[in-house]
Amino acid sequence: MFVDQVKILLKAGDGGNGITAYRREKYVPFGGPAGGDGGNGASVVLEVDEGLRTLMDFRYQRHFKAKKGDNGQSSNMHGKNAEDLVLHVPPGTIVKDVEDGEVLADLVEHKQRAVIAKGGRGGRGNSRFASPRNPAPDFSENGEPGEEIEVTLELKLLADVGLVGFPSVGKSTLLSIVSKAKPKVGNYHFTTIKPNMGIVATSDHRSVVMAYLPGLIEGASDGVGLGHQFLRHVERTKVIVHMIDMSGSEARDPYEDYQIINKELKAYEQRLEDRPQIVVANKMDLPEAEDQLELFKEQLKEDGHEDVQIIPLSTVTHHNVDQLLFAIADKLEEVKDIDFYKTEEDLGVNRVLYKHTPSQDHFTITRDDDGAYVVQGKAIERTFKMTDFNSDPAVRRFARQMRSMGIDEALRERGCENGDIVRILGGEFEFVE
Repeated sequence: MFVDQVKILLKAGDGGNGITAYRREKYVPFGGPAGGDGGNGASVVLEVDEGLRTLMDFRYQRHFKAKKGDNGQSSNMHGKNAEDLVLHVPPGTIVKDVEDGEVLADLVEHKQRAVIAKGGRGGRGNSRFASPRNPAPDFSENGEPGEEIEVTLELKLLADVGLVGFPSVGKSTLLSIVSKAKPKVGNYHFTTIKPNMGIVATSDHRSVVMAYLPGLIEGASDGVGLGHQFLRHVERTKVIVHMIDMSGSEARDPYEDYQIINKELKAYEQRLEDRPQIVVANKMDLPEAEDQLELFKEQLKEDGHEDVQIIPLSTVTHHNVDQLLFAIADKLEEVKDIDFYKTEEDLGVNRVLYKHTPSQDHFTITRDDDGAYVVQGKAIERTFKMTDFNSDPAVRRFARQMRSMGIDEALRERGCENGDIVRILGGEFEFVE
């Protein structure tokens, strides 16, 4: 089964907790703090494996959780860092954030890596908080929570050549002839409903990777007939081989088919119309194909496209198959150094894009139905999770951090008075003036 788009949830490992401990050695009075730090949590990493061709591994498992770091130990012994969780993906995988659609990574080369969810930092032991004013602190820090993110993995085939055309024009047959790929072949529309790839070699030992995209139809750029699922695979190709049924065996007009497919490629807005194109006039072994080909050439000339390369072909008799392969290899040689992904803006002055990112210290205050004040924000929630509320000194430190963030002042402005309830995540506090 070919799977080219999945949605998965990634949770990086939390950091290990720091501990509160003291030196307990003979002849060492007032040994001082000796609590070690917790280890860092594991990050979730995506790595390219060139042996993979689909996202099938993610079809049945959609949630991935990395390991937590080890807790600190006494005698200033730090906890062990957790090993990163490495997930293997095929070349051509694009990672997007589900929340805002931002592209997080574009993975194309073997062994290429991207950290998608970062593991949490280990909490600090009490020895880290020693100071001249407080030489023996009796509190420590919990580990930082690991990042949690929902992403979409989207596979775009890494092929040199994209084979396109209306259904049942002979694309599957051609691919099976020129490569070892075995797509399903049938005399009905939409025989093939998933992309196929094959390595094609010419007699002079040049090889290209050809991706066969199932039948595109009118409206494909708008998603008709699984259009978006197939068109995305054309984006990375350097040459498009456009196959047309030149016999008109299904009462179709070859030139009309040619125009419709090109219109859909252009409407997809990925500069697909800039790709060099080779037109394959298939089914030349059938009656009337020669007459249709002459008419096709005249129509191209009338529209000012007489320079379009046309190769007459028969997948039944294998006529001109070698000529087509040579033409494809030659065309790839011509455009091998052209980067079709660069836009006109990229070719001009280098620009730096400054994006607005919300401040981590930002927080909001709302009211619950029972009148309690609810404080929400990434920084305060992170601080809450890293605080050991079983320790009074740690609670007092948390209160100081709230004041330094300006939360106390903001609560007063909202009308919070002495004795009112304040909620942060699952915790409830009494506001004290």
